Amino acid sequence: MTSTADRPRQRARQIDLQGRSVALVGLMGAGKTTIGRKLAQMLEMPFVDSDAEIERVSRMSVSELFAAYGETEFRALEARVLGRIVEDRPRVIGTGGGAYMNEATRGLLRQKAVTVWLKADIDLLMERVGKRPTRPLLQAPDPRGVMQRLMEQRYPIYAEADITVQSRNARRETIAREIVTALDRWARSGDQA
Repeated sequence: MTSTADRPRQRARQIDLQGRSVALVGLMGAGKTTIGRKLAQMLEMPFVDSDAEIERVSRMSVSELFAAYGETEFRALEARVLGRIVEDRPRVIGTGGGAYMNEATRGLLRQKAVTVWLKADIDLLMERVGKRPTRPLLQAPDPRGVMQRLMEQRYPIYAEADITVQSRNARRETIAREIVTALDRWARSGDQA
């Protein structure tokens, strides 16, 4: 007999993603890494955090890269790293918050992955990023104002993702299960152009 806890994993194994990865997009603090790891377990796919991969190949932290080379060069490196990641076997990818803003990167992710926007409200984002002082874009006198501007700039682009799931203060398993349900709907819908 199958336990209740095994049902989401069992259903996740049955989803036909047509050889695609699952790319989580959204602002810093939306939960792309923590929820992504749980989702990867459910889908029985490897997980890769693009920022961690960038740090591995560059041997510098994201903050150091921003300080040394600026955002433009960081985004170019990010695009190259994501290009290599999606060309490899299917996996769950936690992207950097700005990755989806690059038109070429966005096109590549839309072609090679099912894109999932983890949408979150500003209070949740600020609560989460306040715990980690290593966010280069928030090193400003008014971090909440910066976050609000990022939301205004990025949310219309994130809305182009294949799937939107609300990130909130809930167990990561709950959000991951909601993504599995949405992926199942996506796979059955025939919208995989």
